[in-house]
Amino acid sequence: MKTGTLLLALCLASLSASASPDTELRYTAPAAHWTEALPVGNGRLGAMVFGDPVHERLQLNEDSLWSGGPSDTNNPGAREVLPKVRAAVFAGNYAEADRLCTQMQGPFNESYQTVGSLWLSFPEDQGPVSGYERVLDLETGVLRITYSAGGARYTREVFCSNPDQVIVVRFTCDHPGRITFTASADSPERHAVSTDGEASLLLRGTAPSHADPDYLNNPKGIRYDGDGGMRFTARARVVPEGGRVKAGGATVAVQGADSVTLLIAAATSYNGPDRSPVTQGRDPEPLAKGAVDAAEARSYEALLRRHESDYQALFGRVHMDLGHDPEAEALPTDARLARFNEGKADPGLPALLFQFGRYLLISSSRPGGLPANLQGLWNDSTEPPWSCNWTLNINTEMNYWPSEVANLAECHEPLFDLIDTLAAHGRKTASINYGAHGWVAHHNADLWGQTGTVGNYGHGDPVWANWPMSGAWLCRDLWEHYAFGGDTAFLRDRAWPVMKGSAEFYLDWLIDDGKGHLVTCPSVSPEEGFRLPDGRRIAVSMASSMDMELIWDLFTHCIDASRILGVDAGFAARLEDARARLYPLHVGSRGQLQEWFQDTPEEDVHHRHLSHLVGVYPGSEITPATPETFAAARRSLEIRGDDSTGWSLAWKISLWARFRDGQHAFALVKDLLHPVSTTSIGYGPGGGVYVNLLDACPPFQIDGNFGFTAGVSEMLLQSHLGSIDLLPALPREWPRGKVSGLRARGGFELTDLEWSEGRLARVGVRSTLGGPLVIRSGDARAAADTRPGEILVFDGELRRLPQGS
Repeated sequence: MKTGTLLLALCLASLSASASPDTELRYTAPAAHWTEALPVGNGRLGAMVFGDPVHERLQLNEDSLWSGGPSDTNNPGAREVLPKVRAAVFAGNYAEADRLCTQMQGPFNESYQTVGSLWLSFPEDQGPVSGYERVLDLETGVLRITYSAGGARYTREVFCSNPDQVIVVRFTCDHPGRITFTASADSPERHAVSTDGEASLLLRGTAPSHADPDYLNNPKGIRYDGDGGMRFTARARVVPEGGRVKAGGATVAVQGADSVTLLIAAATSYNGPDRSPVTQGRDPEPLAKGAVDAAEARSYEALLRRHESDYQALFGRVHMDLGHDPEAEALPTDARLARFNEGKADPGLPALLFQFGRYLLISSSRPGGLPANLQGLWNDSTEPPWSCNWTLNINTEMNYWPSEVANLAECHEPLFDLIDTLAAHGRKTASINYGAHGWVAHHNADLWGQTGTVGNYGHGDPVWANWPMSGAWLCRDLWEHYAFGGDTAFLRDRAWPVMKGSAEFYLDWLIDDGKGHLVTCPSVSPEEGFRLPDGRRIAVSMASSMDMELIWDLFTHCIDASRILGVDAGFAARLEDARARLYPLHVGSRGQLQEWFQDTPEEDVHHRHLSHLVGVYPGSEITPATPETFAAARRSLEIRGDDSTGWSLAWKISLWARFRDGQHAFALVKDLLHPVSTTSIGYGPGGGVYVNLLDACPPFQIDGNFGFTAGVSEMLLQSHLGSIDLLPALPREWPRGKVSGLRARGGFELTDLEWSEGRLARVGVRSTLGGPLVIRSGDARAAADTRPGEILVFDGELRRLPQGS
């Protein structure tokens, strides 16, 4: 490891000085709690960094560390129960249908785990700390901690490198010989800590063979049957410049160094969803050691340069300026958040949260890794909230809403890999559980690709456990990737087989209601029940609006894909016939879009889920072209109300944007930027963000962050109706601004979008594919034929400007 240079120090100082308040999280105190720490990640490896000058903690995660292993989660008995459930529903005996559905359930998912924590203890007698600052620079993906103590200025820089697959921590001081600390580690998993002769600290551990969901509150929910489950290793190597290093027992001590680079790697025995991590797993030891060895062969300057080049190639695609308030931007982020919550203007704060969502997606979802889970990548518990799994009735899909529009299409790829696994496993589930063709998946998925119904064999509420619709919703991600990028090879070779397989299942799943309509049965509206006239709460009926909307969406995209690819015309014709017979959406007695096939009252009128509005957003079935259902959907959103969990607030931003109500969308922006401190599980009002800007359901759920980024995008740009609609839901609070890099369906990208006094001033559009362009803003409209790579520029009235204008 080469000695740091003055040139690097000047470069880092320049980067820090030039950081924008729209891309910088800044604090003047270390984190006291996990929800105050700041995340770093490279898609696979991550850490929450607390930044304490004396007792630093880096809480570590590796995306493949889960409890359990491959197992058969299907329930052959479900096939025998299915006709009984359907008979009960058609007879109007809904309580019996609920009871029978519990007999169709399988086991709960396994849970995402934590590697543990690396602790760095610095001398407590170094003197009072002053001038403390903790800054996460979203432009560079580098976390920087600075403070003064004992007459010296200390700096720590932390980043997680994707090219080198290590977390890098750099310690420097403006006085030589002042870096002294002791490194140790621990974990809530079964573990042991040791050192080796290379100044490395080793944390070796074993994940549970099974972990119950946290909400069961089972004191025996964590099991280590036999020798336990997955193996893992974390290795932290100390590379000093000057001073002395002593490794022994379970600590590594550094004394009097000029500077230190700490390299951290982790690996697990995971070897695929169908191989036992115990008997067929990889050896994590050489994987972690190899990453550290390779990183040590590079200078710190090279590691930083490689990280920034890789990271900025993604993050730097989109720039956003929604306006500035110097008074607000001079404050630390937690103070900005509190000030904004008092009703004071800070247009840059929503822009910061927008870009933070992009940072989190880059940091938790990279090609070759696993998709972002319920907490993205970051979890400190063996029993995390809701197992920290992939919840497929909204949360997993929501994680990827910004991927295409916010110009991070590569980050979408890990979800496609998971969909491939679910499609393969789901063929067995469709056949065994239901006697159906194609593939199916349900409410939850885990590392092992569970596609069967969850619920622990009768202990789950059918309102979420008995939901076989995730395949249709996940296929929307495949279609959207094609719709934005126009990759016909992807559509033909990867998306189409999966989409067709899902459609095959729903062709079998749909049944005639006796009146000529095709319905799903059993059917629920996750996770909301309805009330019978006698007051009983019911989960199961038939033809919930969400079911019908998701199937309409899937069949429509399959029909379009068949036409584009010139394949399976006969199958597409079957889908067209079935789509025409789907049970229609209905308007209820309150003018609302009915959530169920009958006009029944909700169990909770303000419920967090907005399942029956999926056809408005992210779907495109319910639009101004269907005025009756569009108005009814808006009425449903009004009835649901605004205050809710964090992720639900984010969904409502996009819904109000689709209704072109910028003021109501902005009201939800303000609600989501409400500071929360509690980590207790909440299912109702009170959502927002923690001071580190991670979404608070509460507790932490990352889908609210991703949903917010998608929502702001939707306020500024929409393309689901066949044209590019600019500023469709612009609020008064953003009277002027600029944005570049957002993408639209059809292969278009905004090179620059500017507005002033609430009106479009200028827009540039790059066509990546060529073909027809239709663009709208208010009453103005323009159309043009484009060539691949061509940039078209328009003024505020959408009059074409000469090239170079």
